[in-house]
Amino acid sequence: MDGHPHWLGVDIGGTKVALRAENTTGGVEETAFPWAPRHSAARDLAQLADHVGALRARIGAPLRAVGVALPATVAPDGRVTAWPSRPEWTGLDVAASLRALFPETAVAWADDGDLGALAEARASGCDDLLYVGVGTGVGGGLVLRGAPCPGPGRGSFEIGHLIVERGGVPCVCGRRGCLQALASGPATLRRAAELRGTTVTYDTLRHALGEHRPWAVTAVDETARALAAAITGVQELLHPRRALIGGGFAVGLPGLVPRVSAHLADLSRPGLPPLPVAPATLGPLSSLRGAVTLARLTAPEPDGAGT
Repeated sequence: MDGHPHWLGVDIGGTKVALRAENTTGGVEETAFPWAPRHSAARDLAQLADHVGALRARIGAPLRAVGVALPATVAPDGRVTAWPSRPEWTGLDVAASLRALFPETAVAWADDGDLGALAEARASGCDDLLYVGVGTGVGGGLVLRGAPCPGPGRGSFEIGHLIVERGGVPCVCGRRGCLQALASGPATLRRAAELRGTTVTYDTLRHALGEHRPWAVTAVDETARALAAAITGVQELLHPRRALIGGGFAVGLPGLVPRVSAHLADLSRPGLPPLPVAPATLGPLSSLRGAVTLARLTAPEPDGAGT
């Protein structure tokens, strides 16, 4: 590219990692890779280091700062306390690991849902926004008055572990009836398989939903119902002005957002109209864009740079 310093965003997911580098002149370089078969956090970090090194070689410029979107639960001491998708990371010192990966660069990390919400709020021009990302799990974030809620040092916005069905199906967190246990991609596919009586892939579900097959419609409608219940609960307490639904699983399902909207209307009450809901502006890239935003906030562009 052109030698200008870059901000790097890293979106670490349960099945793949995406990277995006941006510079002051609008140059962008993106790449993504799937995780190798699960083995250890050390092997995952070595794989990440290889891809970061290849990206840095392509851009041929220093990094101004790095922002990392991470779905794991990280304690105040910087150690991973839970990540059901990659339990090998439990106990990992995130701060030390990232410093080792980027020893001469400012680096910060935050929950992927919180960063997705921040990016979506900026992209849509809404300072009071609820974002829900449906993928391997269910994450999301809330932005109020332009700032993530609950805010730095107070934990992440765990809408995926909001209980929407008492006594419901078990969740990977150990409780029952969490939104993630009912509305994540794997949960939706399991429900579809039970209704159909055989294994269902994502592409099969999408195709069947487009053809209005009853088993597919019912499976997805239950996902929409659970999402609407969680969104309504957030609305009652915190009053965002808009909700956006994104994530890799949700983006490709025809009619999911209108179904959520219909269930929100059913759950409305006098004096509290249903929250407007729409597809996420950035689609499945919300957390990645949020990671770049975090990098830019960590080391802002110097006054007069790029002019």
